[in-house]
Amino acid sequence: MGARYDLPETDAFTQTYWDAAARGVLLLRRCGTCDRVHHYPREFCPRCWSEDVSWTAATGRATLHTWSVVHRNDLPPFKDRTPYVAAVVDLVEGPRMMTELVDCVYENLRAGLDLEAVFPDGVPRFRPVGPVRRFE
Repeated sequence: MGARYDLPETDAFTQTYWDAAARGVLLLRRCGTCDRVHHYPREFCPRCWSEDVSWTAATGRATLHTWSVVHRNDLPPFKDRTPYVAAVVDLVEGPRMMTELVDCVYENLRAGLDLEAVFPDGVPRFRPVGPVRRFE
């Protein structure tokens, strides 16, 4: 089997993030200087450049900002999973996050849709909250 493009590469810094995700917890970074939350995880605050940042648990709630239903992707293993929804969500804590939507009816997606985090295979993804979800 060739390279997998759907699995994260971890390092000493991001291992905490991926360990939490494996337990079903989404972590963000909070700046101790300006009190802003950011994502993706960095060792400094992207707003004030302070290195006084620490991990904080997110609520796992978000709203849908934008999305695209992907019908073709030749990279392994995505070609076996098409169609899927690539999305950008606004976390209630403030940061915007790129992700994948699962358990949804494509035709019912709309900007502002309430979402909740799920962690299949230890990777944060989001699904609609309430009646928009697909139950199979």
